[in-house]
Amino acid sequence: MIILVTGAGGPTGEAVTAHFRKDGHTVIGVDKDDVDLLDRAAVQRLAERVEREHGRVDGVVHLVGGWRGSASFAETSLDDWDALHDLLIRTLQHVSLAFEPLLRRSDNGRFVIVSAKAAEKPSAGGAAYSAAKAAAEAWTLSLADALSGTSSAAVVLVVKALVNDAMRAAKPQARFAGFTDVNDLAAAIGGLYDRPAAELNGTRLDLTS
Repeated sequence: MIILVTGAGGPTGEAVTAHFRKDGHTVIGVDKDDVDLLDRAAVQRLAERVEREHGRVDGVVHLVGGWRGSASFAETSLDDWDALHDLLIRTLQHVSLAFEPLLRRSDNGRFVIVSAKAAEKPSAGGAAYSAAKAAAEAWTLSLADALSGTSSAAVVLVVKALVNDAMRAAKPQARFAGFTDVNDLAAAIGGLYDRPAAELNGTRLDLTS
């Protein structure tokens, strides 16, 4: 398969990339040093390059993220909203708009974002983050509607938070209760290809339960 991973340079992107590559799939990893995902024209050029070289894409795993919050609702900074809007929403818009036509050509395509429990249960100090995650979910579900009737599916995976080995090493006493390991996330993404697209399209899969 041809898999595009955005946000590939972080621990989560590395885990997802390794998961697909070990099974022999072609992974196109994109990080901020490769393509500016806030530049729609640059993302479109990336899609055109993938189309020229491969003719389709079988997976888009959008892992660009970030978190900002405040001590209370009243102390929320709208600068945080601006930053999260770009990270969590605008990059998603550019990637999904550019790659939707290529997903349509796949015999078994998947578009995946990772959302958070905070989108359904916002905290007072997490207003900007929760709202941005909720908007990203809604955008992805709109993509799912666009993919209805094709062999591809758009899916939202929900976590409390993610944890990796470096985080555990930095805080050996921390329990990280309810966190999802990045390797488990990668396996869950890979497992999406074992279920029919029509069954998965437009679903929110909670990895915390």
